[in-house]
Amino acid sequence: MTSTAQAPNSGAGTAHPDHLGHVIFIAAAAAMGGFLFGYDSSVINGAVEAIRSRYDVGSAALAQVIAIALIGCAIGAATAGRIADRIGRIRCMQIAAVLFTISAVGSALPFALWDLAFWRIIGGFAIGMASVIGPAYIAEVAPPAYRGRLGSFQQAAIVVGIAISQLVNWGLLNAAGGDQRGKLMGLEAWQVMLGVMVVPAVLYGLLSFAIPESPRFLISVGKRDRAREILEEVEGDKIDLDARVAEIEHAMRSEHKSTFKDLLGGSFFFKPIVWIGIGLSVFQQFVGINVAFYYSSTLWQSVGVDPTDSFLYSFTTSIINIIGTVIAMIFVDRIGRKPLALIGSVGMVVGLALEAWAFSYDLVDGKLPAAQGWTALIAAHVFVLFFALSWGVVVWVFLGEMFPNRIRAAALGVAASAQWIANWAITASFPSLADWNLSATYVIYTIFAALSIPFVLKFVKETKGKSLEEMG
Repeated sequence: MTSTAQAPNSGAGTAHPDHLGHVIFIAAAAAMGGFLFGYDSSVINGAVEAIRSRYDVGSAALAQVIAIALIGCAIGAATAGRIADRIGRIRCMQIAAVLFTISAVGSALPFALWDLAFWRIIGGFAIGMASVIGPAYIAEVAPPAYRGRLGSFQQAAIVVGIAISQLVNWGLLNAAGGDQRGKLMGLEAWQVMLGVMVVPAVLYGLLSFAIPESPRFLISVGKRDRAREILEEVEGDKIDLDARVAEIEHAMRSEHKSTFKDLLGGSFFFKPIVWIGIGLSVFQQFVGINVAFYYSSTLWQSVGVDPTDSFLYSFTTSIINIIGTVIAMIFVDRIGRKPLALIGSVGMVVGLALEAWAFSYDLVDGKLPAAQGWTALIAAHVFVLFFALSWGVVVWVFLGEMFPNRIRAAALGVAASAQWIANWAITASFPSLADWNLSATYVIYTIFAALSIPFVLKFVKETKGKSLEEMG
């Protein structure tokens, strides 16, 4: 008989919590890190042209300042799993909240371009931590029957953070008379935009004190009784709680603390499942989604849209992002992760191809021709909608679920790091690529969206309805 066959059966797979609202609050509080992740990632959109003007830098140098936060993200993501296994998921969230706060204050009050870049690295490290801890914590506390929907809270929080940052930026720009460098509260408008993140950062820190530690972490440090209490809190008392604790203990006894070395194997350095996680992360970024959130104001201004309208279009795009995410949350546990990913890939190919076509036309009096301008605007919204209802959510759900317990923390860290490195590559290259040929840049993104279809069909397995202990 295998060790898997000896595992207790607690009935957790069909468990329904007694107080679902409380479980939703726990997941939402943890996902506040995702809100900060979205806010911090996107708020820079409102400052790009002001930073270019204030420090008199070209596209390549500007791109490095925008993208350098992503280096911090990759480091934060790579180390967060190990830190969380050592000191707990909640302490990790609190460290991230402190770093978010420091980054917001420093970014709002930079002395020069170099220290603005430094504060963005600090914020990036916090984002990287939040990108790993949020999905992992939610996956560990959520009842299996609700895990897909609760796991999607991370992406929902990200897109709400993006939308709120664009709305705040638009409001501050109007308050400053449409000038990103106009004076507000003794600072330039773009500085206030970056500083506002102090508010959600402090809220995230406070919420982290109101939610319980992960049962799996508590069991790993010998706090079995407290883990049992939390399992009753989140999965209900209708399951066999002693068997549930034993089930988790059994799974943990068959594993050891995951390290980078555990991910090695197979013919190409990493185990195949790790490469699939890396592939999901890279495809999610190589379709160019973050161009829409880091550079959309600059993009629309480059084809003749005035600054205030460009900020408004950035906000409407972020609203579409939220709508798509809600659609994904409704269907991720109904039709599954894999079908959603395929639907999204097809829609993204259409949207990106139309953008590439529209941007291929020459500007007339500094603007795209009317038909191409409207096509570009509508296609951008179509692209974001299909990304949001698919890859935006399902990749985070997959990464929280797909790895065997014994390598989950390390594998999730590597996959999330790959995502940030891919994000950096797209973000750092876009200004120079756009200067070279905007249409061809969107053709490249279209190709990656198309390639994601055979990748999902061939390599990605459905994880809907399985407990984490069933992943191997």
